[in-house]
Amino acid sequence: MIKAIIIDDEPLARLIVQEYLQAYPEITVVAECCDGFEGIKAIQQFHPDLLFLDIQMPKINGFEMLELVEEPPAVIFTTAFDEYAIRAFETHAVDYLLKPFNKQRFDKAIRKWMEQYALTRAATGSGTPAPGSASTPADAPSPESKEGTQPAAASDSSDGSSSARPGPAANTRALLETAGHSPLQQHRVVVKTGGKIKIIPVEDIHYLEASDDYVKIHTHNGAFLKNKTMSYFEQTLDSSQFVRTHRSYILNVQQVTRIDPYEKDSHLCILQSGAQVPVSKAGYVKLKAVLGL
Repeated sequence: MIKAIIIDDEPLARLIVQEYLQAYPEITVVAECCDGFEGIKAIQQFHPDLLFLDIQMPKINGFEMLELVEEPPAVIFTTAFDEYAIRAFETHAVDYLLKPFNKQRFDKAIRKWMEQYALTRAATGSGTPAPGSASTPADAPSPESKEGTQPAAASDSSDGSSSARPGPAANTRALLETAGHSPLQQHRVVVKTGGKIKIIPVEDIHYLEASDDYVKIHTHNGAFLKNKTMSYFEQTLDSSQFVRTHRSYILNVQQVTRIDPYEKDSHLCILQSGAQVPVSKAGYVKLKAVLGL
């Protein structure tokens, strides 16, 4: 049995996916969720093989939800999102259904995912072969309709081999890195702490600090860990507000009260909170440029 979860705030959209899935008895919908909070709980409970996920939802969006899942399953997005999302989908071969989509386009997405699923199972030696495209009705035409269709990225390598295709978790993480450049993703950071989800507006961030495999986000409400890299935040946060002053620190310049000399060729930024953030020689050059010094 293939376990699937539908996460979409529109009841009609969930109903359409359920209807189209009737042609695939091997896929069982184990949960339907109307927002990202419910989605995270359902993923933790059922460990699905596949998500049908909307992006624009209340509370937290689909990308933010996926960031909080440690090992995200494969995803077929069902959305009407912006150019950044579509660029991310095409770059990382994650299929998506642009609303409104028809059964023909839905079947194409399912066939593509089943091929990837079968290859992943074969590569990991997970036993019973996954179902193939035989689940699709035999008389289903090749989906060339433009309705609800965008060209899916090629999932095979240039020599026709599929052996280098990444697994769903790696694929989804790569997609999130690309999608993070969307302006809609740059105004807040979503973290999970103590089993709860917290939304941090970027203006509340004092500074970010590298912490092993995580980034520690310091705010006036305390510090929170995010499973991202410093490079990710350096690339996605507004460069006129956040400066990487040191390999282990990114600073919100709005929080700076003064800059003191420290050791040879280095400085310390003193923040409104009293925190001291180190500034390297290269970081000092960048900081002065942003501050207009």
